[in-house]
Amino acid sequence: MSSILHIVKKILKITVKIILILFLFSILLTFAYKWINPPITPLMLSRAIDGASINKTWKNIEDISPHMIAAAIASEDNNFLGHSGFDFVAIEDAINEYKQGKRKRQRGASTISQQTAKNVFLWQGRSWLRKSLEVYFTFLIENLWSKERIMEVYLNVIEMGDGIYGAEAAAQTYFHVSAKKMTKWQSALITACYPNPRKRNPAKPSTYISKRANQILLLMPKIGNTDFTPENIKAAKERYVNYKKKHK
Repeated sequence: MSSILHIVKKILKITVKIILILFLFSILLTFAYKWINPPITPLMLSRAIDGASINKTWKNIEDISPHMIAAAIASEDNNFLGHSGFDFVAIEDAINEYKQGKRKRQRGASTISQQTAKNVFLWQGRSWLRKSLEVYFTFLIENLWSKERIMEVYLNVIEMGDGIYGAEAAAQTYFHVSAKKMTKWQSALITACYPNPRKRNPAKPSTYISKRANQILLLMPKIGNTDFTPENIKAAKERYVNYKKKHK
């Protein structure tokens, strides 16, 4: 009996050490990615194993069209600059719609921060473990990175077509221009193809994609200033707090 207890204690010690090492590694890796550009993501690896190519070219955020930034926020996360990683109003709305059997919203409650955390650090899937880790990594990047860095990483790693990752690769592939020179319409078309970019082509938009792109264009002016200045982010946070109060 004592030998069994000894083995159990030893296993527990090893398990705790492994968890601690993984915990520290996750923090160090996230901290490093504050400055170092992620060379590859789990999704890229998964697609490559399935035989897909990897077409990506990293661009700093100043070399990506502000229209692309505005389109991403308008389409995916209206409160990106104001929330702290999780849009609780959107989550509540999504839960209520699910309970009522409705689907009015064009996107889910997942924020750009959550999508970035998922794309950079995690595998694809819908398990509770993956979702829990997504929450954890979202918390890390929101506290270790700036909003500007989160957007920069997001627009460089997100899948925008079959084997196409990031704004530069998408801009070159679909419109033969650099990410910096994308127009409002081109940005809206690329963004309208989420969340199924492998099955949609922004250069040859369907009726649905054109309609969705037009909706994004109409939303873009309504989201306000998308500059990443401290003053603008502070103002966005205040607006989000007021927005939550009004929603109650």
